[in-house]
Amino acid sequence: MQIKVLGCSGGVGGNMRTTALLVDDDVLIDAGTGVGDLSLEAMLKIDHIFVTHTHLDHIAFIPLLVDTVMGLRDIPVTIHATDEVIALLKQHVFNWHIWPDFNQIPNRHQPFLVYQALAIGQAVTINQKQITALPANHVVPAVGYQINSGEYSLVFTGDTGGSKAFLDAINAINHLKYLIIETAFSNAEAVLALRSKHFCPNTLANELQQLQGKPEVFITHIKPGEEATIMQEINANPITQHCKALQNQQVFVL
Repeated sequence: MQIKVLGCSGGVGGNMRTTALLVDDDVLIDAGTGVGDLSLEAMLKIDHIFVTHTHLDHIAFIPLLVDTVMGLRDIPVTIHATDEVIALLKQHVFNWHIWPDFNQIPNRHQPFLVYQALAIGQAVTINQKQITALPANHVVPAVGYQINSGEYSLVFTGDTGGSKAFLDAINAINHLKYLIIETAFSNAEAVLALRSKHFCPNTLANELQQLQGKPEVFITHIKPGEEATIMQEINANPITQHCKALQNQQVFVL
């Protein structure tokens, strides 16, 4: 199994792209602006999109992707998300005001887009890869995801300020190879990080201090222009000094 980073920045500009992970060639974890770099051929292969939460940097290219491929596919694109996330997508995005409701066209019996609700802890198996929703603590309903090849797992936190439930879930994974965890703000912005339920380097250290395994840890969702400061603060702490900044186009093999 291969996981390719299409986007991992907390903003845009230049070569920065927002969150999207391509699992093999048929599954997306979130669909931020990084999806726009895919070829039409690559977009046509995507059958499933697992959504962590509905903030725009994580869902911006779902409407555009479906609009691009809808007349060229024989089966609909499936969005996997919790009931709360699906409700928000229906109410605020695919509502005819912001974007057409592709769950109703060309008709409700044969739509271009379908929803598949999932619950925290529920595993979905697609072509020999198992994807499980994990609890996340954010300002909107949110989850992280475990991607399991059978031999190893990668966990993506999504946007989160951390929680005991999340730590308990990942500490129960005995073959966790990679952890992709967000740190959006510097320590100087700790109040903003707390209010918006993101990590800063100090709270990241508090979280990772409770991690029982020893996966390789990669930092995502860093705000543009703050990359050097945030990584310097992370690497200055003995608890987090082993962490590396996630890179666009980086590939993980499980």
